[in-house]
Amino acid sequence: MKYEHRIATALLILTTVAAGQSFGDDADRAEGIAFFESQVRPLLVAHCYSCHSAASAKLKGGLALDTKEGWEKGGDLGPSIIPGDPENSLLMEAVRYADEGLQMPPKGKLPEADVARLARWIAMGAPDPRSGSGSAAGPAEGSGRSSPAAIDEARKTWTYRRPVDPPAPEVVDHAWPASPLDRFILAGLEAKDLRPSPQADKRTLIRRVTFDLTGLPPSRAEIDAFLADESADAFARVVDRLLASPRYGERWGRHWLDVARYADSNGLDENLAFGNAWRYRDYVIAAFNDDKPYDRFVREQLAGDQTADADAAVAARHESLIATGFLSIGPKVLAEPDPDKMRMDIIDEQVDAVGRVFMGLTMGCARCHDHKFDPISTADYYALAGIFKSTKTMDSYKIVAKWHENSLADADDLARKAAHEARVAAKKKEIDEAVAAENARIKKERGDAFAIPKNAEATLYAPAVRDRLKKLREEAAAIDKAAPEEPTAMGVVDDAVADVPIHVRGSHLSLGSVVPRRVPTVFHDASSAPVFDAGASGRLALARWLTSPEHPLTARVMVNRIWRWHFGKGLVGTPDNFGRLGEAPTHPELLDWLARRFVEDGWSIKAMHRRILLSSTYRMRSDHDANAAEVDPENRLYWR
Repeated sequence: MKYEHRIATALLILTTVAAGQSFGDDADRAEGIAFFESQVRPLLVAHCYSCHSAASAKLKGGLALDTKEGWEKGGDLGPSIIPGDPENSLLMEAVRYADEGLQMPPKGKLPEADVARLARWIAMGAPDPRSGSGSAAGPAEGSGRSSPAAIDEARKTWTYRRPVDPPAPEVVDHAWPASPLDRFILAGLEAKDLRPSPQADKRTLIRRVTFDLTGLPPSRAEIDAFLADESADAFARVVDRLLASPRYGERWGRHWLDVARYADSNGLDENLAFGNAWRYRDYVIAAFNDDKPYDRFVREQLAGDQTADADAAVAARHESLIATGFLSIGPKVLAEPDPDKMRMDIIDEQVDAVGRVFMGLTMGCARCHDHKFDPISTADYYALAGIFKSTKTMDSYKIVAKWHENSLADADDLARKAAHEARVAAKKKEIDEAVAAENARIKKERGDAFAIPKNAEATLYAPAVRDRLKKLREEAAAIDKAAPEEPTAMGVVDDAVADVPIHVRGSHLSLGSVVPRRVPTVFHDASSAPVFDAGASGRLALARWLTSPEHPLTARVMVNRIWRWHFGKGLVGTPDNFGRLGEAPTHPELLDWLARRFVEDGWSIKAMHRRILLSSTYRMRSDHDANAAEVDPENRLYWR
């Protein structure tokens, strides 16, 4: 059993590292803390604090688990957690029931999914922001970071303010900038007495941009053509050619699929194949190739079933339905024995994904307590949870749960289905008529009072009739087997509308006051809050709010992702976390300038590519400069 645990732990560590959590940089630490707050702290509160916290009547075994210092010090048996090493951590030995003398919680073993969460957290390095004397519960609603005073203060910070439209700064070197974008970069360099690297040679440029936009090297003919083109717009034509290539959508669609947690299977307890996930993948690729406006791209993924125009072409309606696969994919525990818990866990995954992907905020922390660092309360969390509670993601929550699929049948598909159903009905009628005729014959022979027994056919039917019925049923089975397959796609639709009560400490077994569906309070006041229709889930209202030009985060988050995918690191180094634990932007004015241009350009991703790729910043050489490296070793100022 210990050997199996070692294998499981190794796999967890490999998975964690593969996902980018290498226990090192600020982004990883922020991700780890977010994982602790949403996945680990609730577990400790629910199963450990009654015996191992400052609120417990007696501290069992001398071990406190409500502070980081508590588990570092450990109890009577020594330190309970070795960061990065689940296999040799006493906590894991206890929750795995590996030792008969050390089994925690004592009332019963945790579900395997919870054990795996603890192991993953320790493998990540056991990130834990808690300090002080500890407490059994998070702060009360309306306290701390989510108090009215704190919210008013938060609204003054850049994260929650609409992007301004700053003028490009003045620079000394007027020859270097090719666009206003470059002036933002150059101003930062000149402030440190640094110079940007010279422009890369043409061979380097075409290799760089071709790999960047398509993931493939340029052909010999493409290199030669570019080297021979002496015109001023030669590079711009290369960029346009690459953006028009089908390979562009495959390359950049992959970037989005990573953000959207795309996979061809579930990936958790029951690793079932998502047989139709490829439809969402192809939708994303086509969206990038077609330069679908990003605001429409967002609305379709959150509420495509409601944005689909009834008068639009069938293909367009189906495309919108496929887009909602964003909410269906992602890891889900499909064998959770408690269906109510499973549903709330799935909703939690959706709320967390929407927060990270579109707003760069970690919402999942607020499932069990007010967010420790950002102005998001438990009430804010359950207001969003109500939107997804009112959404049908699964057809069944019974083990093993089954996700919902939307029909993509067109007129031909429906005609084939109707023809097949007619053949089935005709064959069934033929069987029923044969049975009825034979039953009538038997009654005629034995009298009308004779009751036909259930086994009249395996005892009373004539051999010829039995043979005919056998043949008819074989024909019916063959017809049924040949049923035309109706095309479907993973996706969601509205369900019964239901506001959700606050789940005290994240438990669906301990309910507080009901919270109406709305967006987080920090983003609006009473006069500016979006209206949620009482008869709909609210996904469309949420999507429209997110894609409003006035939204402080949506455009910023996406242009930061585009910048990161071009340069390797975003202007905000934590692309999924623009909150207090995330990194501050290295060039806040440039981030806002790009966000405003993004909206003005009709949310065109390809237009944003052109702004970035045709800049002098993008076309710099990568040569090392000892002086610049001493001043700015991480190249945060983009001197190369």
